[in-house]
Amino acid sequence: MAKRSLQASAEGIRKAKQAFKRKGWTQEYLAAEVGLETRQAIWKFFTGQRIDRHVFNDICFALELDIAEIAQSFTTDESGLLDSPANLSLDIETVVHKLRSVYHKNIQMQCGTVQILDVAQTIQFHDIYVDVEILEEINSRRWLEIKKFPQVWIKENNCLGVVDWPQTRTSGIAAVKKYDKLMVLGKPGIGKTTFLQAIANSCNLGLLYPDYLPIFLRLKDFAEDIRGSSQISLFNYLCESFLNLGISEQELNTVFTHGRALILLDGLDEVLEKDVNKIINKIRQITEKFCKNKIIITCRLGIQNYKFYGFTEVEIGNFSQPQIANFAEKWFLAIAKQTPALAKELASRFMQKLELKENLPILDLASTPLLLNFICLVFQFNEDFPNNRAEIYKQILDLLLTRWDEAKGVKRDEIYPNFSLLHKIKLLSHLAAITFPQSSYFQPQSHLCQLITDYLLQNFNPTHDAAALEIESAFVLQAIEAQHGLLMQKALGIYAFSHFSLQQYFTAKEIVTNLNSQTLAALMKHLNKKYWREVFLLSAGMLNPADELLKSMKEKIDNLSRKNSKIHHFLIWLMQKSAAVKTSYHVASVRAFYFTLDLPPESALACNQELAILLDNQLAGNLATDLALDLALTHGLTVSLGINPDIFLPRFSALSLSLDLKHLLANQPELLTALQNLKNQLPSPSQGGEVLKIWWQDNGKNWTESLRNWMITNRKVGHNWQFNSQDLEEIQQYWDANQLLLDCLKTATDVSPQLRNYLETSLFLPGKSDD
Repeated sequence: MAKRSLQASAEGIRKAKQAFKRKGWTQEYLAAEVGLETRQAIWKFFTGQRIDRHVFNDICFALELDIAEIAQSFTTDESGLLDSPANLSLDIETVVHKLRSVYHKNIQMQCGTVQILDVAQTIQFHDIYVDVEILEEINSRRWLEIKKFPQVWIKENNCLGVVDWPQTRTSGIAAVKKYDKLMVLGKPGIGKTTFLQAIANSCNLGLLYPDYLPIFLRLKDFAEDIRGSSQISLFNYLCESFLNLGISEQELNTVFTHGRALILLDGLDEVLEKDVNKIINKIRQITEKFCKNKIIITCRLGIQNYKFYGFTEVEIGNFSQPQIANFAEKWFLAIAKQTPALAKELASRFMQKLELKENLPILDLASTPLLLNFICLVFQFNEDFPNNRAEIYKQILDLLLTRWDEAKGVKRDEIYPNFSLLHKIKLLSHLAAITFPQSSYFQPQSHLCQLITDYLLQNFNPTHDAAALEIESAFVLQAIEAQHGLLMQKALGIYAFSHFSLQQYFTAKEIVTNLNSQTLAALMKHLNKKYWREVFLLSAGMLNPADELLKSMKEKIDNLSRKNSKIHHFLIWLMQKSAAVKTSYHVASVRAFYFTLDLPPESALACNQELAILLDNQLAGNLATDLALDLALTHGLTVSLGINPDIFLPRFSALSLSLDLKHLLANQPELLTALQNLKNQLPSPSQGGEVLKIWWQDNGKNWTESLRNWMITNRKVGHNWQFNSQDLEEIQQYWDANQLLLDCLKTATDVSPQLRNYLETSLFLPGKSDD
């Protein structure tokens, strides 16, 4: 394409010289200001000679001049295209309509489809997009003390989560309508690019700002295309692409001058550090020169602190559970190619599985759209999540650390000299393993920087100046946040892992890498801490073999059983009772059944048969006679213990029904007769409520004790163990530890057959006495 140029008119030269004099600059300074190596073009400008139009525009911008007042009117170049920057006599509505029509296909090509990672085919944008929600207060900009933060908390279902700081959310479209200039920030994979695509598509289809020209540009492409050519402005660059469509610079400049462009600049974080200042300057120039236009820029959190004048900064929030469900349904329909009905059913099943307590760490990850796509992919084949989640975390780290940037063709600056991918993982594991046992999800920046400094000293140059490394450690921390989003600034000077589940994974990875008797002993101190559960499961899944970990857990559990004499006696009874029952059930499942059956009603575990069924699902069907009889009797005793004046009559009727056990005692006539005699001591309900209440007040306690004694004598159940609140808490810990051991056995892929059999059959057995 022929080179085009501009020259100043006589009046334009006069105005330019006046502006130049007011600035007090030299020609050399002006040349440097517009990115020229020599002042030759400056001299030509002031002498009225033709110069490259890009340089002409930049000089006028630097001198704060209106190009239309400086350039000779309607000059033409060799191509015959008008070089006048803007013609305000053109009808703006006609020009916008023309440019929208011509550029429609380009926007459709850029933004109408998306390429999903690990999915072969392209997907129509509207088939997968879920509206994002915007936080109008940037989390990392708040001045807060750590003690003000909501801390890690234990949910009712005994799984950990992290309380989000309460934030007002608004829809992305609402934010775009509210602010003309937006800087949209967010962590990696949160949906910044797709949000810009959604805005471009909506404008292109006339759903949003139908009288504006949408322009979508990846800043990485812009930086690469103008590298080595500092004279090209962002407007000049956009003109080149429009000229190829037969749109003149004059027409585009007319749209920009009237403020009728919707300029969408994506991925400031993807620009290399050596180019970023130049690109920021180019953006600043166009935003100041054409300030009437609507402009949105996206960038990762933690990249840079430069603020564009007049821009409102917002942050894209994590997906809420309704957004996750919406995305999943779209995913199963558009990507898994299911029918609408089946996609809806799969999405419902997906959410049900995610909300199970054992899968809440995965739900934590699913709040990031990039990771949610991967999680849907995992779920697609088996309609479930694998027991061993270590592989899921490994793939997610691979995605965040390398594959996501590779898929987009983005190259990041080096974090630290010779700082390899392995070093990143080792550093993150080191940080997690130190901070996780402190039970604090949030960490001061100074503490993390000190830990990074220690790591750099140990792994790179032990003789390096520690003070210099402290400064460099801050850059390392910022780079990890900006490049991979694995550590995030939650408020000024306060950091945390982007997902609590990833902190758990890195902690487990550090344990597995450095496993020995000392690390095992230290790990066992956390066996009864609920927020360590995932660390144990991940460690079991990663270890090859996992025998030493599992044996240490069993030893710790046995120690728990010996610590409290009442609990130890309870477990001895449990062993004896379970052994006396003749069934084909798994031996440990029978012990689990009677463990919860004989606990007092105030225990949270009382009659909880989930684990027993998990050990042997036959227990979910018709129970063997002995177990069914003991369950019915225990229910009757519980009803009797719970009778009070407020709910007397319903409970009394339930008690009478619960002791009607002819079908279970048909082969034991003596027991049936004895139980019937005990039941006959109860007054008939026909005697009326007041008579029954008086009888119960006088005789209820003794009758209940008679029932308990009969159960203990004849069935060895119904004991009053006289557990206090501390005992019940330790019983819960013992139960949870056994369940964790069983779950670790299910997760571990490398366990010797002999050890697996021993552990499965020895659950809930009392530890051998030290005597």
